Amino acid sequence: MKIIWNSGIALLIVTGALLGLTLPFGKLAVEAGVPPLLWSFIISFGAGSVLLVTLLASGRRMKLDRQNLRYFFIAAAISYAIPNLLMFTALPHLGAGYTGLMFTLSPVVTLVMSLSLRVSRPSRLGVAGIAIGFVGALLVASTRGQADRPADLLWIGVGLLIPVFLAAGNIYRTFDWPRASGPIELAIGSHLAAALILIVLTAATGQTASASLLADMPLLVLAQVAASSAMFAFFFRLQSVGGPVYLSQIGYVAAAVGLISGTLFLGESYGPLTWVGGLIILVGVTLTTKAQRGN
Repeated sequence: MKIIWNSGIALLIVTGALLGLTLPFGKLAVEAGVPPLLWSFIISFGAGSVLLVTLLASGRRMKLDRQNLRYFFIAAAISYAIPNLLMFTALPHLGAGYTGLMFTLSPVVTLVMSLSLRVSRPSRLGVAGIAIGFVGALLVASTRGQADRPADLLWIGVGLLIPVFLAAGNIYRTFDWPRASGPIELAIGSHLAAALILIVLTAATGQTASASLLADMPLLVLAQVAASSAMFAFFFRLQSVGGPVYLSQIGYVAAAVGLISGTLFLGESYGPLTWVGGLIILVGVTLTTKAQRGN
């Protein structure tokens, strides 16, 4: 565990893989009738609660000053509540694999924002890797979803909003990171804040009655909470170790997991260009990882 905690590439792979599991889990839940708002709440509340219990059991406490509370709610909205709502809304229409590939656009958007705001300056090799990954992502986007069921442009547009919010969250969390707080505390605060936002929206839209559906899928709920809790603990550590641009590469790993799991377990199928694009993305993330090691 200590090796993973201190290694950028290990954190990238573990975090991305755990994020990728959210895609097939989410698709199964939404197709069973669970509203996207409610499933997003389950992720944030479950992860935040598990991590909070772990923190308190270790004898540590949360810091709840004005700066931390501001950070929690802004990060919650742009990093988790909105992207998860978009993702789970688009999943039934795009498929787990194709929705996951939308995450691959996050690195280039993060790079543009990062350079514009001078938050981080990746090396030339890192920029080249992101550019190559972006070419692969464009190739994938041009295939428009599953081979046997092309996606509607409206849902592609919804999917394209996911990387925009993810990139904004990547930049914000680095820009406004409270110096006196560690990754676990920030993960807890942000996700419990996201859970509060999501449950208010769920109640406001009259979807709380759908909570009874969760009793019919206890194993899926437990699997999602376990994966999310572990993922977000590593997520904030990766942010502090690698910075916003390197962190954004988890989208590549998550996309690969979503594509493979969607094909093997959910009966999804994708054309040759989708897989070619996926291989090009793999080349891009390999280059950015080499660049990160050289820093």
